[in-house]
Amino acid sequence: MTLDPQTCYRAMRARDARFDGRFFVAVSSTRIYCRPVCTVRPPRRENCRFYPSAAAAESGGYRPCLRCRPELAPGNASIDATTRLAQAAASLIEDRRLEGDRLETIAARLGITDRHLRRAFRAEFGVSPVEFAQTQRLLLAKRLLTDTALPVTEIAFASGFGSVRRFNALFKAQYRLQPGALRRIAPGAAARDTLDFELGYRPPYDWPAVSAFLGARAVAGVETLDGGVYRRTARVAVDGSEHLGWLEIGPSKKKPALRVSVCASLAKVLPPVLSRVPGAFDGFEVAVRAILGQLISVAAARTLAGRFAAAFGDPLTTPFDGLTTVFPTAERIADATPARVAKLGMPAARARSVIALARAVADGRLELMPNADIEATLEALRALPGIGEWTAQYIAMRALAWPDAFPHTDLGVMRALGESNPKRVLAAGEAWRPWRAYAVMHLWHSPRKE
Repeated sequence: MTLDPQTCYRAMRARDARFDGRFFVAVSSTRIYCRPVCTVRPPRRENCRFYPSAAAAESGGYRPCLRCRPELAPGNASIDATTRLAQAAASLIEDRRLEGDRLETIAARLGITDRHLRRAFRAEFGVSPVEFAQTQRLLLAKRLLTDTALPVTEIAFASGFGSVRRFNALFKAQYRLQPGALRRIAPGAAARDTLDFELGYRPPYDWPAVSAFLGARAVAGVETLDGGVYRRTARVAVDGSEHLGWLEIGPSKKKPALRVSVCASLAKVLPPVLSRVPGAFDGFEVAVRAILGQLISVAAARTLAGRFAAAFGDPLTTPFDGLTTVFPTAERIADATPARVAKLGMPAARARSVIALARAVADGRLELMPNADIEATLEALRALPGIGEWTAQYIAMRALAWPDAFPHTDLGVMRALGESNPKRVLAAGEAWRPWRAYAVMHLWHSPRKE
């Protein structure tokens, strides 16, 4: 985003929510940076500096406002980046992939040099990947200090710092406060078994439609939808350790935000948990669900997926009757036999497809994450037995978060368009590029033509 100072200043004075998270206002007289919707008295124009990200403002020597709390701004997470390369790198950073000196590893994973990555990242966010990662960790720590009663030591490690000493030093250097002092300024909630957050978004966001979509496809034991609140179990692996737990998501009643509650057992992996909330939480789970749903109804696929989770998943105790199971890992399914999978009620060929998918994911040949290379992933999916264009496009739409995915052979899409010829459906979709996946969602919810 090109920041025109006059435009930014007008948006700030108007407190236009559409600009919230798109830029940050740093005030030279106070050395504090704010969101453009901050309710403090607008500073003088000559005292304002505008930055594309919180990390860029902090790199310029400013500390976050305690009133508007920049860490709560929509767009602070990587999902709002406009450059896909920088978005992919930021997503990997949020998933705790930039620990120590691993920038070269991230660059190699994205198929570029680390020099190119630094250049693309700075063009998008105004700072280096290392500076971005540091600010993300500090902002998460600030959020945990303000909103939870977690001990400072746990907050340090949950935020991605390798030591409490390093955390204390950086926090004091950036914010001119000791972590404990901030907690006294803004006391956290009483100790609980859950951690509560709000993820802001730019309206409109049709949560009723999104939650209904998830509810209709919820895997028994793994997901539930109750009164507009979506709940699910979760498995997150970081640094060779697995963390199991649950989370629930629902709309805020007072602001454009989603309220997210995370069980305390996931406290050490909060960055990857929160970064996965807006989309498909587990790419492998979505891909398995897509294969199981081939040529059968949504309801039948849901039943089959529930059997699959119960047979191969891990039990989990939660406060909710409907959440009992964590979806199995690719490694576990890779070791299963086709006969055992087929016994759940599917053709043997489809069981072999599930196992082939699991083996490709388990050995690293296939990555089902939003930062994956789209064309390479689609090609790898199509090369697996039993995965055709519909399945590949559905996986790209949900697991890869690809906005131009278009399962043009989908029966629901063809019925909504009143078409029986997939080629004509594909031609009709040209008008919706590069957001054909959004069109698919509308077609699935539209009255069907006869």
